[in-house]
Amino acid sequence: MFPLNTVLFPGVTVPLRIFEDRYRAMVHTLLRVEDPAQRLFGSVGIREGYEVGEHGAQSLYRVGVRLQVTEAERHEDGTFSILAVGRDRIVMDRLDSSGDFPVGHVSERPEPDLVVDADLEDVMDRARATFTAYRAALAAIRADPHDGALPEDPSYLSWTLAASAPLPMPERQALLEADDARDRLRLVTDLLRTELRAMNVIPSLPATEVARTRWSPN
Repeated sequence: MFPLNTVLFPGVTVPLRIFEDRYRAMVHTLLRVEDPAQRLFGSVGIREGYEVGEHGAQSLYRVGVRLQVTEAERHEDGTFSILAVGRDRIVMDRLDSSGDFPVGHVSERPEPDLVVDADLEDVMDRARATFTAYRAALAAIRADPHDGALPEDPSYLSWTLAASAPLPMPERQALLEADDARDRLRLVTDLLRTELRAMNVIPSLPATEVARTRWSPN
């Protein structure tokens, strides 16, 4: 288990620099797994505390993501640069920190399948339109948060918008914990509309930048 000062989502690729002894031990263990598809580890967001240090993370969220290591490079100083992709959601029941690296005892939290009906299509259309307006509002002050066309599948669309929207950590966690794609799309639409209203008041900066702590020891 690798707690982070961010919220990850299924389908999202994340680069990680591994330098602490406990997480280097975790990567060594993963790379000894013969089947690359089984080189899996979990990540949950840190509610309070920091990523670095034995007692850095004081409080963790329970719902997180299972990730697969897709690339790993070992450096001369023994650190690693890895690339991992989010596979699915997990719920951490407890964390065991007594070994060489933290081990999470987890259960699965699968994404429910949804039938695309008229209501869901309307929810998807409103989410796309709101995100398009948000991208346009950001265009003059920062890079586009999403490159390319938006997915047609409701689940993929919900994860893409959740990952692309530069929202504060508690709101990103709420998106991760949403029951299904319909609820997630409704929530991200409401959150982005709130952001747009705030940006109209402070047009020079996205509202989330005002409150977000940007420092990370990694």
